[in-house]
Amino acid sequence: MAQSFDTANAVAATTKKTAKVRLLSELFTSLPLPDASLAAQYFTGRAFPQHEERVVGIGGSSLVRAVAEAAGRTGENLGNIYRKHGDLGDTAQELLQKSHKERNLTLKNLEALFASLSNSRVQIQKDELLRKAFAVASADEVKYIVKILTGDLRIGSKESLVEEGIAKAFGRNTDAVRRANMMLGDIGETLRLAAQDRLASAKVRLFHPLGFMLATPVETAEEIFPEPDTSAVYIEYKFDGIRAQVHKNTAGKVKIFSRTLDEIIEFPELAAPLSALSGELILDGEILGWRDDKPLPFTELQPRLGRKQIDMWLQQDIPVKFIAFDVLFQDGELLLDMPLRERKVRLHKLFANTSSRIAVADAIPCKDAAAVNSEFAAALSAGHEGLVAKTVDSPYTPGRRGGSWRKLKEPYATLDVVVTAAEYGHGKRHKVLSDLTFAVRDGDKLLNIGKAYSGLSDAEIAENTAFFLKHTVADQGFRRIVEPQLVLEVAFNNMQKSKRHESGFALRFPRILRTRPDKPVSEIDTLARAEELFARQIGVARDSRGRAK
Repeated sequence: MAQSFDTANAVAATTKKTAKVRLLSELFTSLPLPDASLAAQYFTGRAFPQHEERVVGIGGSSLVRAVAEAAGRTGENLGNIYRKHGDLGDTAQELLQKSHKERNLTLKNLEALFASLSNSRVQIQKDELLRKAFAVASADEVKYIVKILTGDLRIGSKESLVEEGIAKAFGRNTDAVRRANMMLGDIGETLRLAAQDRLASAKVRLFHPLGFMLATPVETAEEIFPEPDTSAVYIEYKFDGIRAQVHKNTAGKVKIFSRTLDEIIEFPELAAPLSALSGELILDGEILGWRDDKPLPFTELQPRLGRKQIDMWLQQDIPVKFIAFDVLFQDGELLLDMPLRERKVRLHKLFANTSSRIAVADAIPCKDAAAVNSEFAAALSAGHEGLVAKTVDSPYTPGRRGGSWRKLKEPYATLDVVVTAAEYGHGKRHKVLSDLTFAVRDGDKLLNIGKAYSGLSDAEIAENTAFFLKHTVADQGFRRIVEPQLVLEVAFNNMQKSKRHESGFALRFPRILRTRPDKPVSEIDTLARAEELFARQIGVARDSRGRAK
């Protein structure tokens, strides 16, 4: 295992992608195949294969306690050390580097630890497992245990780089490795198939979610047709709901997954109509609040989200509908490379004579910007966010943004961000964490860009407060550094340069539009996107001679 940790440190020490890939490939070829498979798994920052439903069930507060106990610092406020690193794993390494030098753990030990944590149902048992593991592990080993348990290595080792490392190690095509991993949801099994030259044998694993294809934002209809010979597009309304991927087998079993690849259980009334569809299927679509034959705003759907117990009355008060816009897999056949127009034909055949709770999205052919502008106006007047334009002959590319899908939304500035800190409010909010600091992504870093306290209801603030208290990394009294998990969509009037935040920008008059439980932190907006918005703002704020207004 020492070799794996040395490689992790070396990967963290270089900024060159080619060097990272080389280091990973050399590690994979130097280890026995079972160990190489585990190493690949852990370099993605996951304790278990993606397709598995197992979780370790360890929160930030438990990890902080275990690290403090191992360091002999129980009861002390370790916030200053954490703030220096901004990472609990690196904090643990600093605290333990003098007392925990001997390396004792193997990859198999790590596998057993994660399995035991997952199998333990009582928090005191989990705490004891961590205490024992940290007592015998080196500072380096504790650092990476913590990083894997929090799901964020922060060494520049993304899953795509692990896939490239596997391809290089065994002389395989990178796209073939990625495709196999996408279908299997198991990077360790993918490595084993690559080592045996059996990548082509990978099959779609139903009830393991595939990555979602994403649309690239554009500002004008003209950007949808960048070249004179750009293919025609289908125009679909951009629904204000929850992106959802449906899996169904021949026995009628149905599971629905969100963009975060988590199972959606809040809408049991969709199971029966989806189960009635023919054959094995993977569908892409949207779940919408739906009443009186029209969609409801997301704010009305939101009370149904995040509930562990299904409220029958709420189902009646806020009825829902699944709108399908793509079919990715049918009866043993993966359809990702099939042109969209052909997938649409299949989709319409599937949904002939179905329940009113499920339907196919309208797809309107358009050949020029004028037609798109007309549909955009219709979408806004109908209460939708905007529209999505999809090239009619495009394949489905999971987990990627590309030129084949473009989204045109209302022209106000928004960013998807993640909360990094929460403060107690004032007045009637002095007991709740209502003032939220949030960040954008810059590579593996999160850089704060603003702070907002308006836009959420009292109930949402109370719910978020309970979440932040459970996921506090550093308690600073009036302010808490929290695990970066809660994604928000924030709107703002404009941006300005600022030294107050690490991003170099500050948002003016930010307000929270909504929480985004459907969106993973890996998909929040980037610093590059913020810079793009700022540059556009500067351009707009100048007259025809280039002078500032």
